[in-house]
Amino acid sequence: MCGIIGIVGHNDVAAQLYDGLTVLQHRGQDAAGIATAHGSRLLVHKGNGLVSDVFDADSMRLLRGGIGIGHCRYPTAGSEGDDEAQPFYVNSPFGIALAHNGNLINTDALRREVFEQDRRNVNTDSDSEVLLNVFAHELDAQKALTPEAAFKAVERVHKRCVGGYAVVATVLGLGLVAFRDPNGIRPLVLGKRTTAGGDEYAVASESVAFDLLGFQRVRDVNPGEGIVVTADGQLHARQCVEPGKHTPCMFEYVYFARPDSMIDDISVHKARMRMGQTLGEKILRLRPDHDIDTVIPIPDSSRDAALEVANVLGVKYREGFIKNRYVGRTFIMPGQGERAKSVRRKLNPIPLEFRNRVVLLVDDSIVRGTTSRQIVQMARDAGARKVYLASAAPPVRHPNIYGIDMPTREELIAYNRTEQEVQELLGCDWLVYQDLDALEHAVSGPKHRIEHFDSSCFNGEYVTGTEADYFEHIKRLRSDDAKTTRRGG
Repeated sequence: MCGIIGIVGHNDVAAQLYDGLTVLQHRGQDAAGIATAHGSRLLVHKGNGLVSDVFDADSMRLLRGGIGIGHCRYPTAGSEGDDEAQPFYVNSPFGIALAHNGNLINTDALRREVFEQDRRNVNTDSDSEVLLNVFAHELDAQKALTPEAAFKAVERVHKRCVGGYAVVATVLGLGLVAFRDPNGIRPLVLGKRTTAGGDEYAVASESVAFDLLGFQRVRDVNPGEGIVVTADGQLHARQCVEPGKHTPCMFEYVYFARPDSMIDDISVHKARMRMGQTLGEKILRLRPDHDIDTVIPIPDSSRDAALEVANVLGVKYREGFIKNRYVGRTFIMPGQGERAKSVRRKLNPIPLEFRNRVVLLVDDSIVRGTTSRQIVQMARDAGARKVYLASAAPPVRHPNIYGIDMPTREELIAYNRTEQEVQELLGCDWLVYQDLDALEHAVSGPKHRIEHFDSSCFNGEYVTGTEADYFEHIKRLRSDDAKTTRRGG
């Protein structure tokens, strides 16, 4: 998962892009970059590390211009090298810098097309650079530099590219271009700010970036829609292709997005609260005479759900783990050994909340199970009499192919296992999962704003379809063994 942001303002925007990226830092801690348009030049600075590590006062002074884009990354399939920080840029036509959140599932075919048909070279393994060259080729084919030409280029991108993606780009001589995949799998939101000099516009992965910068959330970018904001601040929007089935990524609501964000008109905070309510109701159905003393969240993204579980069960909610906020998200770290060490560095129990109690630990989801297994043992070591574990999401049994670097099926703890078998592997006294229909109902909410979700990591149903050998292909790229080999381990 990555975070993207783009701004068109009346003054230099680099500092605002930097601030926006710090708010989106939870979406990727691997690399960061900013590109701005200043006169006839594209100015780009990027590198590996956190936003605060990549940029200093000198680099920020160089990023002049009132149009710019920013990106923070964690690596997905095939994108782990030092040279794959975004934005990417090309000098022809006009000069284009582009940043991308998501994953194309026809990258190999597109790479061949770009080289053999479009006569363009791709220097990295990143699908983002492939996407940039497809967009650049299609814009060049329009023989013009207008919003209309940009929309036609976006239309061609949608027809050639398959997957989940949200894109921001700056085009010299035009302005900011943004678009979202026809199924709306990856999020993208539009914001507006009124100033003395006139209106300014921004797009970002999550609305929380606007809160810091003083933009008002206008709406989500529609699936298959293109947005162009010209250098003089004029907003243009066009439905570039007929949208497919609108299926936003369920894992955004379960885990990735910040709770203070709105995605597709749904409050992430409220969605997680409703997850907790339905999970609590299931626990009561299964064990109406439960012996739970305390509900404890596994920080951070399970807090909203855990609080509602406690309310439904009528038991105490307690914070039982202290989190070290300087350790990254563990399920995307390469190698079981590194993940195992990181869990202990990341969380420390408060024995007072566990001693002689039956505790229900609530997590947002269980992916590999490495973290969950260790946390269960930590709770026992802290003195818990029994340790129950509840997941606000159903069993994760399939890889996510639209931009979340989940492991291969064989590395998922729930793959080809019953819930009882998973419970035994995790070492807890009882394991309970959310039901998928309950999860989708909880996220959609009482107004049912969204009828369908990309829940493919739970049910294996991929809205774009997949080719027969695709999962074997990502296994070669994503497995821990493959990553260790690439690192020379």
